Amino acid sequence: MSRPRPEPVQVVKQRRDAVLKALVSNIPYYSFMGFQFDRRGDEVTAIMPYNDSLIGNPMLPALHGGASAAFLEATALIVLSWSTLWEDMESGALSLEELEEGKLPRLPKTIDFSVDYLRTGLPRDSYARATLNRSGRRYASVFVEAWQDQRSRPYVQATGHFLMPQRQDNV
Repeated sequence: MSRPRPEPVQVVKQRRDAVLKALVSNIPYYSFMGFQFDRRGDEVTAIMPYNDSLIGNPMLPALHGGASAAFLEATALIVLSWSTLWEDMESGALSLEELEEGKLPRLPKTIDFSVDYLRTGLPRDSYARATLNRSGRRYASVFVEAWQDQRSRPYVQATGHFLMPQRQDNV
């Protein structure tokens, strides 16, 4: 009795990248804001490249709090969706053809989102990562933090609660 041969790593990477790209491109606001997402294995890092339009207080200058909050919420939603699609993606239940046609499961809906502004967001690139505190069939809790120069010095963090979409048997 022999095991099935594993897929080539390039195919797996291509499928993972396609899922992440499909998730992000499904929300036009993310491209409007310039949000980018970088995948390394099962970890996703969000990037908000600096742009003059993100400045809220030109006297300091400082990033607008709403832009920072939107960046954190986007990171939480993408990481949460990424984690729920992981099994389907790894098993091949999500095909590249379906993704290219835009057939993706619904995204979680935000119940509440509490933001803590820890220090001034400087006029530079920002990075964020999310941690899933709890992810069940109906509800999820996510912690997100963003930093600029040093990951150990976040400038904004948030906790969000999300209503998970009902999963269908076929994805």
